[in-house]
Amino acid sequence: MILIFNLTFRLALWLLLAPLLPGVINKVKAWVAGRRGAPMFQLYYDLAKQWRKGVVMSTLASPGFIAGPAVAWAAVTGAAMLMPLGPAGGALSFRGDVLLLVYLLALARFCTAWAAMETGSAFEGMGAAREVSYAVLAEAAIIAAVLSLSVQTGSVSLITMLSPSAGAGAVLLAAGLFAVLLSENCRVPFDDPNTHLELTMIHEAMILDHSGPPLAAILHGASVKLLLFAVLLVQAVLPMRELSPLAAAGALAAGVLTVTLSVGLVESLMARLAFRRVTLLLTTAFLLCLFALLVAWKGGAK
Repeated sequence: MILIFNLTFRLALWLLLAPLLPGVINKVKAWVAGRRGAPMFQLYYDLAKQWRKGVVMSTLASPGFIAGPAVAWAAVTGAAMLMPLGPAGGALSFRGDVLLLVYLLALARFCTAWAAMETGSAFEGMGAAREVSYAVLAEAAIIAAVLSLSVQTGSVSLITMLSPSAGAGAVLLAAGLFAVLLSENCRVPFDDPNTHLELTMIHEAMILDHSGPPLAAILHGASVKLLLFAVLLVQAVLPMRELSPLAAAGALAAGVLTVTLSVGLVESLMARLAFRRVTLLLTTAFLLCLFALLVAWKGGAK
């Protein structure tokens, strides 16, 4: 009974708090631009509106057009449930759960690209191709970061891996993971979630033909993924397990808020990079995570 309550509480926490992060980012961007901006809870209103709408499907689309967003949402939610929350640990923790986390994120990307290809649209196919090409370098950086934490802690379990020690490796890992967070969540300077130019879209081009509940699943899944990467970044660089449960919860919330505000400032102060420079930035993120791995390996060899 306690396990069921714990799982339900964590699931509700992830699902209900995730849409708040894009609202905070938009508020930061509006504040920097001197505007009032949309309400912080705008995504909640959008999700409720999309859920009440009907679904418009292309005549070329198969049932995969509907199944893709649903499976992607379930994969991202499952990955979030694997993520430990400080000393409270994870809802589903076992040896090697970090490998399942990486595979679930890859599955979510595959299903989103699959649903985009179902429409037979040239723009959605272009967006899917760009998304997958960027993911090659982003996933390499994620794997390097995971290896860094694994070498540092000698474990392949998230609850043990996410208890690092501060140092030069933590700074390198934080910089690399923050760049990966921007790329994986289609934020500036990699992508612009508010763009309306089809030729420059990446993620937004993949969901042009989606509407109703499938679009709501995509938007909500994107917010859960943003929260997931923010929690991963904070716990990968802060020694949360050394704090008391109350202090760890406060540090985790403050860290996620700091990451969210940083994303808003980056989007306000930077322009989107040209496509040829995006790969350079992703390569830099991979090298930062690789250097963190070398620091962890050298420190463990002493």
